Amino acid sequence: MWFIGFVWADLQVSSMIGKKQINDITAALQSDDVSTRLQAALGIGMNPQPEFLDLLVDRCSVESDFSVREQLTWSIIRFPKELVVPKLVTAVSSNIKQARSQALHTLSKIEGADAWFVITKQLLNDPCDEVAQAAWRAAVTLVPSGEEQGLASDLCALLGRGGREVQRSLSVSLAALGEATVSPVLKKVIMGDDGAARDHALFTQRIFTEPDLRSDYAVDQVKILLAPRPKD
Repeated sequence: MWFIGFVWADLQVSSMIGKKQINDITAALQSDDVSTRLQAALGIGMNPQPEFLDLLVDRCSVESDFSVREQLTWSIIRFPKELVVPKLVTAVSSNIKQARSQALHTLSKIEGADAWFVITKQLLNDPCDEVAQAAWRAAVTLVPSGEEQGLASDLCALLGRGGREVQRSLSVSLAALGEATVSPVLKKVIMGDDGAARDHALFTQRIFTEPDLRSDYAVDQVKILLAPRPKD
């Protein structure tokens, strides 16, 4: 810990970032010790310097620990939006699943991020459940005024996908768009012939009247997030 403490102190007293500092922080972010990685990410976020932004974004694609991933996200959003958003948009197109999901997750945390254009039907239907769920959450955050109905239709087209947790994730994302926006689309699905989609739509309707369903989902999601990450 003395190592990262020294690096952090060095960052605080100097705005001139040299090669040694970059190498030290890179080593800390790649350390086998979770606490060292966590402190390295925190240190950058406490004193954001443009030279370190790429290190944070790149680390998101391989970081295995949930707490470190969340710290990376916090540190990234401490940088100016004009620097961060383009890098995250690029990461959304990565071939690495975790890079895509973490970039979407981080975009959803940036208020006023101009990145709606990255939310495509293909991304919402990404074959990786983790990426798709991140895309759903990002979409309901990034959707501009006037586009909510179209997004509700795109998301409702996915009703019936996956297991219990994936379905709950989609339902919670739909609920975030509001009952007035979502209910008309849900009614069409309920009247359709797809039994799995119909059951999922009925469950989604319940969320508007039974808020505890969202709380149960949140608890289950924490368990999933803390589990080991799947390999690409």
